[in-house]
Amino acid sequence: MKTRARDLGLPLNGTPGAWNAITDVPGVELGYSTLVGKAELTGNPMYTGVTAILPRGRQQRPNPVWAGQFDLNGNGELTGSHWIKDAGYFNSPICITNSHSVGVVHDATTAWMIEQHPEYFHEYHSWALPVIAETYDGLVNDICGQHLRSEHVMEALNSARSGSVEEGNVGGGAGMQTYEFKGGSGTSSRLIDIAGKRYTVAAFVQSNYGLRPEFTVCGVPVGRHLTDNAIISNTTGHETGSIIVILATDIPMLPIQLNRLAKRGALGISRTGSYGGHFSGDIMLAFSTGNDVHMPALGADQPHSFTLECINDAHCDLIHEAAVEAVEESVLNAMVAARSVPTFKPPGHTLEAIDHQALQAIMRQYDRLT
Repeated sequence: MKTRARDLGLPLNGTPGAWNAITDVPGVELGYSTLVGKAELTGNPMYTGVTAILPRGRQQRPNPVWAGQFDLNGNGELTGSHWIKDAGYFNSPICITNSHSVGVVHDATTAWMIEQHPEYFHEYHSWALPVIAETYDGLVNDICGQHLRSEHVMEALNSARSGSVEEGNVGGGAGMQTYEFKGGSGTSSRLIDIAGKRYTVAAFVQSNYGLRPEFTVCGVPVGRHLTDNAIISNTTGHETGSIIVILATDIPMLPIQLNRLAKRGALGISRTGSYGGHFSGDIMLAFSTGNDVHMPALGADQPHSFTLECINDAHCDLIHEAAVEAVEESVLNAMVAARSVPTFKPPGHTLEAIDHQALQAIMRQYDRLT
């Protein structure tokens, strides 16, 4: 495992789960496919990939998860979001990739779903609505080359598992930047007790947003001190990134409660300094694995009704606090785990990973190391 934010002594609140990852939520599995190299025809860099999250793992039948969704800034894509907002659930993996690969990832994920549940799709009138999200990695990747293929998506889906999670330059986060440092994939979790029961609230981010002067770590204005190699500020001056936030929990929650939980992802982002740039897609999705209910396919026998459990709203403060903390730490984990990468646009530069010792030195000046 690479170094993580807590390893540097950053004063992060809350109690993480065993893996401090989205996979701490029982049943959730995560896989990656990372594509790094040179394109055969052009010689341009390929630095991209795809991340796959299976909300209920490899289930024998396609039971949905209850969900809520929120856009802080909508300059991005999340397929399937119309149905999530309308019905309050989805029934597919979540895959995250680069902006120009949404189509191929959608097609491959549809094929994977049909392969996993052939009777559901072939024998009945069932259709797939995969949830696919994206952020832009054109700073280091020849994104217009559209290098990602179906086999890469299948690799991510088929490799999904529970347990510890790689971070930084992996999966869909391979080519991403955060506050003009190398960013990428990051995750974190929180354990909370509600009325004598223990639950998990966890986050996964594909972090690709922010300008250097905004960057804040646990209240310390780190970006004002670490000003070298701020590539975007010194060229376009406009943020051209995005961030996808996935929040997962095993707490039984209704879609309206999950809509509210998704909004807290924006507060987790803001703790790291962002105000939500115009050119950024800041998109949040929250889901609950509680209430594992089988909804038969159209044409199969249908039950009269379903019985659902939901948490008392009086306990939502604990859930919201855990979500904000997990998102904040996920972003920092993505940055701390990242490795420097040469840029494609503009050429001749390096997207530098944040220097751990320099970060610790600044935090020490503010007396903010544990």
